[in-house]
Amino acid sequence: MIRDDAAEALAQAEFFDICDDEQRRMLAFAGDLRHFDPDAMLYKSGAVPQGAFVLISGTLKSKQDGGGKPHVISERGSVVSSMALILSKPRPITITAVTDCETLFVPRTAFLKLVQQSPELAQRAVARVERELGNYLGALEPIRQRMKAGED
Repeated sequence: MIRDDAAEALAQAEFFDICDDEQRRMLAFAGDLRHFDPDAMLYKSGAVPQGAFVLISGTLKSKQDGGGKPHVISERGSVVSSMALILSKPRPITITAVTDCETLFVPRTAFLKLVQQSPELAQRAVARVERELGNYLGALEPIRQRMKAGED
């Protein structure tokens, strides 16, 4: 039953729509259900996450290095640090539980093993990363334009 809940959370998670039902079940089995009390830290800025967290219940907040307003995450199926499934890089963000939280931790090793076994999944993962990077770069374009205008 618990693994069914985990597979259902993965089915609701946008990033994991690149996986078929069987791949989501395998990731749910390889994953680790984790409980976080309020104010518990999922990971700290500068750390290298070993995978991604899928929110099952509760509320999290993310805070970027350098301040700024924290971003609240409370939607079931939200994926925290999806790029950590592919890249082993430090993150400039701290993720903390606001309320009691249940998450599914999906290890990078399990995701990469599936990708190695399925060329179709690998292609979908590459397409997802390209789309997310394109969206990110597109969001930065107005800032680049303002900076360029300031140079003139």
